Amino acid sequence: MLAVVLTLTFYARPAFAVNPDEMLSDPVLEGRAREISQELRCLVCQNQSIDDSDADLAHDLRVLVRERLLAGDSNQQAIDYIVARYGDYVLLNPPLKPDTYILWASPFILLILAALAVVGFYRRKKRDGRIAPANLTDQERKRLDEILSPSGD
Repeated sequence: MLAVVLTLTFYARPAFAVNPDEMLSDPVLEGRAREISQELRCLVCQNQSIDDSDADLAHDLRVLVRERLLAGDSNQQAIDYIVARYGDYVLLNPPLKPDTYILWASPFILLILAALAVVGFYRRKKRDGRIAPANLTDQERKRLDEILSPSGD
């Protein structure tokens, strides 16, 4: 029972990320703020949106988005404001441009490196397996014969 409660608590945790005191009274603006927050990455949590994160920086970014919306910014203007301050990395889906090539290429580079490591491992294992065992000395062969011979002889 405890495991079920802990599991449910773990999965429900992101639902508590946006604090009630952050929410705007206008439901339309709040909806826009939540939409924008789903597109922005928490720089502390790495792969969570600021809407799902309970980190202090995510809280600050959520408040900043709401301030920009209250100032009359469009969704894109609010996003552009955040990107201007934190860079393209703050976007969960960064644009493909020279500054972000490494972000887009890194999964493929890591996959290639992992494949090369696996190939190298199996080549080394195959090569090491082909090495002939050392020949036994006369003393070792005699001892082996004693061990393997039936005890009745």
